[in-house]
Amino acid sequence: MRYGCSAGHALHAELSDWILDGVAVREILKLRFDALAGYARDPRAVLSGEEVAYFEDEGGTILGMLIRDRSDNDFSGMAFGRDKKLRFRWTSMTDFFQEPEQARDALAELVADLLEKPDEFHHQGDEVGAPVDFFTPLHAPEALHPDYMKVATEGVFSPARGIIEPMMRWHEDLDGNFVEQFQSTAFDQRVWELYLFATLTELGFRLDADHAVPDFIGRSLRGEVAIEAVTVGPTRMGAQIVPQPPIETVEQQHAYLNDYMPIKFGSPLFSKLRKRYWEQPQIAGMPLIFAVADFSSPGSMVYTRSALERYLYGYDYTADQDEQGNVIAIPAKLTEHRWGDKVIPSGFFDIPDAQYISAVISTSAGTISKFNRMGVVGGFGAGDVLMIREGTCIDRDSGATHPLVFKAVVNAPGYRESWGEGLNVYHNPHANIPLSDNLFPSAAHHRCDGDGNWATEAPDFHPLASRTQLFGGVDVANALAEMDGPAIRFWKHSQGEAD
Repeated sequence: MRYGCSAGHALHAELSDWILDGVAVREILKLRFDALAGYARDPRAVLSGEEVAYFEDEGGTILGMLIRDRSDNDFSGMAFGRDKKLRFRWTSMTDFFQEPEQARDALAELVADLLEKPDEFHHQGDEVGAPVDFFTPLHAPEALHPDYMKVATEGVFSPARGIIEPMMRWHEDLDGNFVEQFQSTAFDQRVWELYLFATLTELGFRLDADHAVPDFIGRSLRGEVAIEAVTVGPTRMGAQIVPQPPIETVEQQHAYLNDYMPIKFGSPLFSKLRKRYWEQPQIAGMPLIFAVADFSSPGSMVYTRSALERYLYGYDYTADQDEQGNVIAIPAKLTEHRWGDKVIPSGFFDIPDAQYISAVISTSAGTISKFNRMGVVGGFGAGDVLMIREGTCIDRDSGATHPLVFKAVVNAPGYRESWGEGLNVYHNPHANIPLSDNLFPSAAHHRCDGDGNWATEAPDFHPLASRTQLFGGVDVANALAEMDGPAIRFWKHSQGEAD
């Protein structure tokens, strides 16, 4: 990877370590810097300075960033230390230099000097409260969520713990119960909110910390957006979880996706619609989004995407061929979804008041596996966890009727992933305030008109669903040396294989 700038400079062909005045400094990926300090970034800073490279001292006490001034085309280094709440924030910077190498060396000297300063040097006087202690249990062991216990204690989840801890020091708990619920009654819902928090920050949004409703109000150079998180939980009878219906046969799978899951999606989405968030004065004039995640059964989000699409737009499709032999989709309008004694109208975007919802967004990646993979890519955790990711992605072949299958080694040097990768945006054709695609440039954007005509604009690599295998206690360097081939491989989907 090369870090360059518009002036034609480049620091390194690869990430590197070096020692200056006895202080070891290493260059790090933007992902790692963002996980530690990106939440302090003002989106407007990009107008005056271009971020060129990122650094960290050997002990992880001080972070550095090399920037290029856009007006004068010269370079400076910025240093970040932990404030009283253990959040990395800007504290010092170097002079400006004509060459990036000069600024880099000056930044290393600054880091060496800052390592001699007391912790209080980096405190900024505006900190309120103690640092968030995310993984210290607040309940008796029997009250802790089993998935929280896995993340908090098992070695294979050390990358997730490593990337979540600095993130939570920035997350504003406006309801006052985020950590408590993450550990006990609402683990999946809070993971989904953490995912949205990380994704919005990555996309350059500055989040409103003054209002608890809706869940997120974001402002960026590209525009504003309001988001309410929605989760689909398991069906319960009292305190007992009702198992999902069987999906062993083709007929059972069709019934599950055509009717059972649309009703599951419809219930929380309709409940959120009744709350009339658009009447809140703090989001007047903003596009309002419902961000929905399926946690109705273990791993269900991997295969329920089509059910959400069917419910949102109220269309089903059958495959046919045109005169040239090309595969075409024939739409059929749906009126309702029926399961047992439950019946709901199909087409969420068609129901009264839905015009106030600009879009629904969703992804199969808003789970702890995402945090674990991002932790590995960012260099967090114990360093002994090997991850193999397998899944399906959009096949950009115009004649494709199935997605591509992919397999990736998450630890491999060539593997890259972003928070927004795999995000789907379903635009409301009747929205009072349409959502601009520019607000979510890394997502796939889906549209369906009144005749059922479907159109998708997606990145070159857009995963639809995936599963990640974890292998703990591994000598990762040796394991990678024994592997042959690229970090990620693709092949055509086999007919009849489940998506």
